[in-house]
Amino acid sequence: MASKLSIVIPIYNEAEHLEEILRQIEAVEIGMEKEMILVDDCSTDGTREILKKLEESTENTAKIFYHEVNRGKGATVRTGFEHITGEITLVQDADLEYDPNDYPKLLQPILDDTADVVYGSRFMQGRQEGLLRSYLANRFLTFLANVVNGTKLTDMETCYKVIKTDILKDISLSSDRFGFEPEITAKLAKRKCKIIDVPISYRGRDYDEGKTVSWKDGIAAIIHIFRFRFFS
Repeated sequence: MASKLSIVIPIYNEAEHLEEILRQIEAVEIGMEKEMILVDDCSTDGTREILKKLEESTENTAKIFYHEVNRGKGATVRTGFEHITGEITLVQDADLEYDPNDYPKLLQPILDDTADVVYGSRFMQGRQEGLLRSYLANRFLTFLANVVNGTKLTDMETCYKVIKTDILKDISLSSDRFGFEPEITAKLAKRKCKIIDVPISYRGRDYDEGKTVSWKDGIAAIIHIFRFRFFS
């Protein structure tokens, strides 16, 4: 039975939301220890000052790391993965789009040993709040990834990926930006991992709220889907 969940939180310019997402993570009950691993990707909006203050707090139990140059989400998540010690690992964005209250349903299939990996799907119950173009792009990329990898996912690009840590530690990852999503999906599929979706709640941000994914990332994701399936 798993006794610790490692929660890897890649952070870039989230001064407005960081303290609230940490509060939400602390508040959710999951029946096991929570190990928070925060990695700042060279934020410039005051995020780093919040993290430094957190480090100085006598109540702080989080592991905190910093990139001295901006390297991208994939690189930031990989830095976090280097420090995980829990039996299960979960990726959590810091922007309040995803709700930590979904942790119990994300963890249950792994705790029941009915899955090796769980993806939190924003689309199993229809399109939730968020940009229409992002929704359409994500649906297309997921469809393409399913065809290429032989998977049956409904949301390949979701932040919420929950993975047995022993599997994760045996996978070599290289993507620095948003290629992380197709890369890890392809490599889990190659290992014949049992991946399932569970529905989650979601509040998508608009670009004027700080959303950073662009059409260029979508084009890159298409290339990554084929690259990591056939050439890596």
